[in-house]
Amino acid sequence: MTDLPPPVAESAGWIRGVVGQLHRRLRQVDNAEILTPTQTAVLHRLHREGPATQAELAAAEHVRQQSMAATLGVLDSLGYLSRTRDPADGRRTVISLSDLGTKTVVGIKQHRDEWLARALAAELSDDELETVRRALPLLQRIAQR
Repeated sequence: MTDLPPPVAESAGWIRGVVGQLHRRLRQVDNAEILTPTQTAVLHRLHREGPATQAELAAAEHVRQQSMAATLGVLDSLGYLSRTRDPADGRRTVISLSDLGTKTVVGIKQHRDEWLARALAAELSDDELETVRRALPLLQRIAQR
């Protein structure tokens, strides 16, 4: 980063740090800490991207298949998953969210949004909130780069 102006480099570090803190804080408020971050990530991935095999989930989460099997075992025991045979290859099992799993993911997202909305209302003035709102499209543009 030596070729970047110091304010740009400083801003990059600050944004990265703040986004990381916010991400960790949001993980703390979801689902009363019943689920681990990995379990929550798998549920969110299945909700966002749809059904997948154990191998696909392990690759997407950058874990070994044995680790994913343990994660899926817990989620299965909680009733969050549904397993069906792959219609294209009957030897493979496709994992998706059960109705309870879908309700859980929606509830987690709702809980996070409520916490964040309350924090914004409690900590920011109307002008500060407007500044944050104006910055969001810019940060989104960077994130999608």
